[in-house]
Amino acid sequence: MTAGPPPPRTIGVAGAGTMGAGIAQLACLSCARTLLHEPVPEALERGAQKIVAQLEREVERRRLTPEEAEDARDRLEPAPGLEDLGPCELVIEAAPERLELKRELFVKLAADVVSESCVLATNTSSLLVTAVAAPVKRAERVVGMHFFNPAPVMRLLEVVAGEESSPDALAVARAAGEAMGKHVIDAADGPGFLVNRCNRPFGLEALKLLQEGVASLEEIDRICRMGGG
Repeated sequence: MTAGPPPPRTIGVAGAGTMGAGIAQLACLSCARTLLHEPVPEALERGAQKIVAQLEREVERRRLTPEEAEDARDRLEPAPGLEDLGPCELVIEAAPERLELKRELFVKLAADVVSESCVLATNTSSLLVTAVAAPVKRAERVVGMHFFNPAPVMRLLEVVAGEESSPDALAVARAAGEAMGKHVIDAADGPGFLVNRCNRPFGLEALKLLQEGVASLEEIDRICRMGGG
């Protein structure tokens, strides 16, 4: 079996909200230089502070040593301007779920900022990767990296191939996810990808049981926890 590529050494995260901060925390703990981008200075500062606070909590819980937390903090760098993401080998966007917003971000990155070899990964959970990639220069480098919330805790990562996604770009995304300690699975591009598509019938059936009076909310919750984990 051919060995995959090494994980990227410089990762950009576009978006410093809950998901973006969580992904950036994973990136800096994976020994990658991590550039956190957010155009609103106050939001960027809040995101960086949240990551530092989480690292400190991990030390208190003895999941990290003080040295490991300090090293991770040193690898985290604010990137207030989009042009600051220029050195990245991988950029993961964690912008709001609006197609045009994600497209605009990737179009700008691909045209003027990052190298042609940089992989662009969308963390979308509801949009097609193919649709996000459509207007992007060299669309074969656009892939999906669907983290689950909260990103530092949830072990699963879906790597999603759009219609144009290249094997090399997908391999970089997998390598990054594995370096972050994730269990990486491949998913096809479609509504809900794999996990959410499997999960939706459970939620709908639970609502139907409640609506029909078959079981109480507490009973349904208990059965799901005991029977379905």
